[in-house]
Amino acid sequence: MRASAELLGRGTMGTTYKAVVYRQLILTVKRLDADKTAITTGEEFEQHMDAVGGLIHPNLVPLRGYFQAKGERLVIYDYQPNGSVFNLVHGSRSTRAKPLHWTSCLKIAEDVAQGIAYIHQASRLVHVNLKSTNVLLGSDFEACLTDYCIAILADSPLTEDQDSAAYKAPDVRKSNHRPTPKSDVYAFGVFLLELLTGKHPSQHLVLVPHDMLEWVRSTREDDVGECQQLGMLTEVASVCSLTSPEQRPAMWQVLKMWQEMKESVMMEDGASFGYP
Repeated sequence: MRASAELLGRGTMGTTYKAVVYRQLILTVKRLDADKTAITTGEEFEQHMDAVGGLIHPNLVPLRGYFQAKGERLVIYDYQPNGSVFNLVHGSRSTRAKPLHWTSCLKIAEDVAQGIAYIHQASRLVHVNLKSTNVLLGSDFEACLTDYCIAILADSPLTEDQDSAAYKAPDVRKSNHRPTPKSDVYAFGVFLLELLTGKHPSQHLVLVPHDMLEWVRSTREDDVGECQQLGMLTEVASVCSLTSPEQRPAMWQVLKMWQEMKESVMMEDGASFGYP
C-alpha cells in the first residue's frame, strides 16, 4: 500500500495524522497512546470498537476501521476537509477568527446536540471527550463529532489535560465517577458558551444564571440587537452546565428546546440558519 502521513496534532488520547492512500483516499488516523489504554485487553478493545463502529449518523465522523498489533492501536476515520470548530471560533495560524453570528452558533450547536443525542439513544455509550477541537466541519460545513466514545478506554481521568478539564462536569472532575450522558450534557453547555462568547472554556467566568446573559452580551457587541435570541441560547447553556447532574436535561430534551427556539425565531423574523 502506498501511503503518506502528515501530523495533524497531539491530543488527550494520542497522536492524529492525515493519511493519503494511493494519492486519492484521504483518512484521519489516530494512534492511541499505549499507556492510556494499557488496562484494556485486546478483546475488550475490539468489542468496544465494534460497538463504536456501529454508530452511524450525519453528525458523527464515520469510523472506518481500527487496528491493533504489538502494542499499537489505531483508529481510522474519514478525513474532514474544513478544520475544527476550535479554529473557526478562535482562528488558526493562517486565518483570523471572526465572531460567529448567533444563527451560526445555533446551527453548529444543533448539529452537535443531534450527534450526542444519537449516541445516547442508540447505545449505552457516551462521548466523554466533547470539546471544540473534537467538532469538525464536513464538506457542507456540517458539524461532526470525532473521537467519540474513545476516551472511556483511558485508565486515568482525562482531567489531567487542561484543554479537556475545562469541559468536565463537576461530578466527574471531583470524584472517581465514570462519565454519564449527563456529563456529556455539561460539556455541551460549556461548548455552547464557547460558541457564544468566542472565549475558551478556561476563560469562562463562574456566574449564576441571572448574570450569564449580561456576560455573553458583553462579549458580543455586534449582537446587542439580538437580545431575545441570545437569551434563549444562553438559557440552554446555563441549564446544561448546572452543577448537579440531576438538574441537567437529557440531550433529547435539549433538542426539543432547540426546536421550540427555532420555531419561535422563524415565526418572528423568518431567520435562516447556516454558517457565515
